[in-house]
Amino acid sequence: MRDNQERDSEFVDRLVHINRVAKVVKGGRRFGFAALVVVGDQKGRVGFGHGKAREVPEAIRKATEQAKRQMIRVPLREARTLHHDVAGRHGAGKVFLRAAPAGTGIIAGGPMRAVFETLGIADIVAKSQGSANPYNMVRATFDALKNLDSPRSVAARRGLKVSEIQGRRRESDVGEQVSA
Repeated sequence: MRDNQERDSEFVDRLVHINRVAKVVKGGRRFGFAALVVVGDQKGRVGFGHGKAREVPEAIRKATEQAKRQMIRVPLREARTLHHDVAGRHGAGKVFLRAAPAGTGIIAGGPMRAVFETLGIADIVAKSQGSANPYNMVRATFDALKNLDSPRSVAARRGLKVSEIQGRRRESDVGEQVSA
């Protein structure tokens, strides 16, 4: 029991959205609630969950449990930003995530901000286009995060050393600054 509580305490959860739905029955309306929750450890792991119940706390509990089961690991650069720019989509929702220099902060809309804060990203610039539905925005953000590659995985795939790939990135950064 105690180990389970300690494991749960390492996660930070953010309630993104609550939707109240009504079912019309003979005696009036029956209300139900749907909750969207994002859970992360602020060290590169994040997940989201969707729970439905007749009471708000029960819906949040179900969503949190689902989020903990569906966590993904995201490679971060210097434990504060992304390695490269990436786009994601889900339905009509499109998001663009850009790596940012130190001190930029999280520049993102509501549902995306919750994902980045629980993930542990400190510097990022994000833009959402299309759907403003929080469910679609969160799913599009997760689609983008799943498409991220770390230099280590790219080097392994190409049969190179990480320093060769990192060196190329720094050379291209210097070339852009000189031409600008």
